[in-house]
Amino acid sequence: MSRIGKKSITLLKTIEADVKDNLVTVKGPKGILSEKISKLIKIDRQVHDDNTILLLSIAKSIKEARQLHGLSRTLINNMVIGVTDGFTKTLEIKGVGYRSQMDGKQLILNVGYSHPVIIDPPDEINIKVDNNVNIKIEGIDKSLVGQIAAKIRAVRPPEPYKGKGIRYKDEVVKKKIGKAGK
Repeated sequence: MSRIGKKSITLLKTIEADVKDNLVTVKGPKGILSEKISKLIKIDRQVHDDNTILLLSIAKSIKEARQLHGLSRTLINNMVIGVTDGFTKTLEIKGVGYRSQMDGKQLILNVGYSHPVIIDPPDEINIKVDNNVNIKIEGIDKSLVGQIAAKIRAVRPPEPYKGKGIRYKDEVVKKKIGKAGK
């Protein structure tokens, strides 16, 4: 049995969760998220005081159900966190002449190519730029925030010799020793 899958998910008063035909919809102050859960996972709802508690259990004891148990609980929990607090990822740009700016909703990156790279985020994602080198990505869907952050980082990943490029905040880039001169 999954240790993570056994944990309950507590919903506060401000959060509503609906389960219909294994489609879980979570509504909160920041928005609405929905996720299709496998039919091998059963969701039970219990009401305690002011809070609602969701418990996930395995419908059939087969290997695939045990694999999906913890994953399903984590996906629902991430939806609950997303509609209450939201998720953020912060990127830093290092390098001489490397900078970024916002043009409306588009992010424009000047990171050493002969042309600027333009990234057009989806409507659910907000991007902010501070001091031309710090990029903050915010949204309610954890996977979408991570995917957009990875897409921006992939434009110019940090290189191991000088450390130039786009990196996550607090990411440690191991530097290599350059070629020895004579």
